Amino acid sequence: MGFLLIGAGGHGRALLELLRDAGLPPPAGVLDDAAGCPGLLCRGMAPVPWLGPVARAAELFSQGSFASAHVALGRNALRRQLGERLLAIGYDLPVLRHPSAVVAGSARIGPGSALLPRAVVGAGAEIGAFAILNTGSIAEHDSVLGPGCHLAPGSVLGGGVTLGAEVLVGILAGVKPGVRIGDGATVGLGAAVLADVAPGQDVGGVPARPL
Repeated sequence: MGFLLIGAGGHGRALLELLRDAGLPPPAGVLDDAAGCPGLLCRGMAPVPWLGPVARAAELFSQGSFASAHVALGRNALRRQLGERLLAIGYDLPVLRHPSAVVAGSARIGPGSALLPRAVVGAGAEIGAFAILNTGSIAEHDSVLGPGCHLAPGSVLGGGVTLGAEVLVGILAGVKPGVRIGDGATVGLGAAVLADVAPGQDVGGVPARPL
């Protein structure tokens, strides 16, 4: 049985190259709701065929066509929602980890998460399910990320930072050690977060303030 990827956009292409760099076989198919989707295309690599809309995931599992999958969608809430649905169906959702990513032996990574090139997970950190640690992002020691979080490229969490569910930390943003950020909050590009952030709040700037 092959590996199923859900999402044929930019994050899907990034994961396709991650699999290649890790010496793993490419997905056998991709699901995407875009009408007339050409499949998953990446320069210099064989195309991954489009098998239909996301709703076909349950059917493909029941047919025995696929047993493992990964949700390659950038929207945090949707990625988490679909990931939980796939787990309930019975899919295995492996962690996809680029060979250059560094993960401490005492860290824990939840199912369906992706660690892109040069991502770092420190000692004792806990990464929730369906998280994205994008290129060059760092979750330092004892950080805790809730399900569906996304650390954008170059973002850094100091030690002991806690993120609720579906938090987005923007490109090159930094979060001071020990800070807590609530569910669904967004940290803007290049922000410096020095104090706790309430659930659902958008913050930005240096130091970060509500937007």
